[in-house]
Amino acid sequence: MPHRLETQSRKLLRRLRDTLAEPGAGQERLDRITGLIAESMVTDVCSIYLFRDPATLELCATRGLKRDAVHQTRLKLGEGLVGRVARAGEPVNSADAPAERGFRFMPETGEEAFCSFLGVPIQRLGERRGVLVVQSREARRYSDDEVYALEVVAMVLAEMTELGAFVGDEGAMAPPHMDPVMIRGGAAQEGTAEGLVWLHEPRVVITNLVNDDPEAEKERLRAAVDRLRISVDDLLSAAQTADKEHREILEAYRMFAHSRGWLKRMEQSIESGLSAEAAAEKEQSQARARLQLVPDPYLRDRLHDLDDLSNRLLRILTGQGRETGADLPERPILVARNIGPGELLEYGRKLRGVVLEEGSVGSHAAVVARALAIPLVVHAARITTEALNGDAIIVDGDEGVVHLRPDDAVASAFRDKIAVQAQAKARYAALRDRPAIARCGARVKLHMNAGIMADLPSLEGSGAEGVGLFRTELQFLLRNSMPRRSDLAALYARVMDAAAGRRVAFRTLDIGSDKVMPYMNRPDEPNPAMGWRALRVGLDKPGVLRMQMQALIRAANGRALSVMFPLVSEMAEFEGARAILMREIEREDRLGHKLPEKLEIGAMLETPSLAFAPPAFFEKVDFLSIGGNDLKQFFFAADRENELVRRRYDTLSFSFLRFIARIVARCAEAGTPLSFCGEDAGRPLDALALAAIGLRELSMRPASIGPVKEMILRADLGEVSEILDGGYRRGTERIRPLLLDYISRLPRLDQTERA
Repeated sequence: MPHRLETQSRKLLRRLRDTLAEPGAGQERLDRITGLIAESMVTDVCSIYLFRDPATLELCATRGLKRDAVHQTRLKLGEGLVGRVARAGEPVNSADAPAERGFRFMPETGEEAFCSFLGVPIQRLGERRGVLVVQSREARRYSDDEVYALEVVAMVLAEMTELGAFVGDEGAMAPPHMDPVMIRGGAAQEGTAEGLVWLHEPRVVITNLVNDDPEAEKERLRAAVDRLRISVDDLLSAAQTADKEHREILEAYRMFAHSRGWLKRMEQSIESGLSAEAAAEKEQSQARARLQLVPDPYLRDRLHDLDDLSNRLLRILTGQGRETGADLPERPILVARNIGPGELLEYGRKLRGVVLEEGSVGSHAAVVARALAIPLVVHAARITTEALNGDAIIVDGDEGVVHLRPDDAVASAFRDKIAVQAQAKARYAALRDRPAIARCGARVKLHMNAGIMADLPSLEGSGAEGVGLFRTELQFLLRNSMPRRSDLAALYARVMDAAAGRRVAFRTLDIGSDKVMPYMNRPDEPNPAMGWRALRVGLDKPGVLRMQMQALIRAANGRALSVMFPLVSEMAEFEGARAILMREIEREDRLGHKLPEKLEIGAMLETPSLAFAPPAFFEKVDFLSIGGNDLKQFFFAADRENELVRRRYDTLSFSFLRFIARIVARCAEAGTPLSFCGEDAGRPLDALALAAIGLRELSMRPASIGPVKEMILRADLGEVSEILDGGYRRGTERIRPLLLDYISRLPRLDQTERA
């Protein structure tokens, strides 16, 4: 870059800084800025367009176009050259603007006199604020140096917009992060909560945007990059035993951290007048803008890596780490891009809810959120950019919707909903000690699912009759190394102690698919949900399975023990796993350890193939538990992590219910105890249908036991069965409307019945 332009760029930035420091309203500042830029770049026109709403740009200031057009001229995202810059997040540079693709003439601006056009996005960390434009009568293409200089200025404008420097009465100049925002994501854990935002990774705030000593700033940047490189190298050295994917991420970090091009681009921004942290954020903003346009998953992951690395560098430069000294607010609702189960457990029951920009319904975080009984919304796009610490927020985990800074009407409606839920909770508490016996006399046993010790207090409070599923994989996923047998035995013993004689069905390690241990090599699979996971891993790598069996036997210490194997696809797999367990029983006996007074060995029926196993399988297995979540996704060929299809298929479809009825019949014929475990068991209407086709044991999250029990107490399962049969004969595909009509006519439980 020529020395003259460097000096000019720095001079302009300093003048901008001084202008922004002067008192004055937002419009005055914008007007002065457009004049400064036009004079400095020797152009006829400089205009600033800001977003009025996510789809509309508004001309907010200009030097050179007609003044009457300010706050009157508006363009849709993608409309005209300005809209094209805003949509793509990339500059448009043309010597003949009218000949450009997408050009739109705005007669009220008087821009027909200007041939040349250069527009650059005003954006911060992927959040687009507007477009900065210069135009001239002379037909010329702006140089690369001029484009770069204008991008530097646009970056400063984006930061100042973020800080509210241009606030005015007009819509496009409203203070940022002030308006109500509704974000629709995915429902991962039911419930509704109101509270205040607590950002897991607080936003870095940059106040010194312009430098007075480029050489000193470059030295500061290089020192920070050196610290960053050392920290990444240390992480990589410590991850020698980590899985392939984890090491690949760290290798990508190291590649970017040692990239000369990355450092050179930031140094170039410093030479143009930016501070070290402003230069780092400019680079990060451009990476995020590219990220939004890249369809290839691999490239998106690499840009995510660069984004994360830039965050680390910014925290080093500003000293604004995660530990800011701020206190957790009352009624905190955690907002994060993503979070691991261990980090979520550290927050514990202090949280009212969780909102994730990424995540999934089957993630470890979702499992922990269910254990803590707090609502969780995933795939909440842009929530970490929109939210600020302390913002009012409402999380609707039932619908997968987040209301950020809600207006009074929305807040009032949700408070009414929360009050109704609280009243219902009090009703359910009154039913806690009452068995779930339908009006026809049929009894349904209701059990709870669990996975961590935090779940176990719910066993007493919810009225559950036992633990139908204890997930044992969380203890493996929460650690950076393989847990010791003694630690597992101690944990399982505490679980049995807390159950106080109630039955606990321990599911052996269910890893693979979306559950990956950080210290175990993960194979590269095109479809992990249908690949090497659960019992398949245990049979191929029996060492871990054997260790877990030993821990369970020792934890029982003479008490009854129930073990079930996940994702069994055929009888031979069950026989192989059962043989391993029996060998461990013999081994523990030889070692002099107490054996379980009663041993039940069961299986999870999660694959359609197992429903067609030989009669001998149903006779050999001590009990079966239908894993509804996996079974439904395999039955309908609909990935439950895919928001496009996971809600498309209904449990209350005749094809699925008749398939479940076939399993019920086979178990009844063999005398095999059968339960249904999964999200559907905890939905009152679904649970009613499952009970009507013969399932007499259901296992669900603790909070669902009350609503399901109330539904069963009100209903007659014989009547529900007749509705199902009638609908099937008429060829009705879905029965949900029929059941909704049925329950609308049922009498409520009066206070006498509750007691």
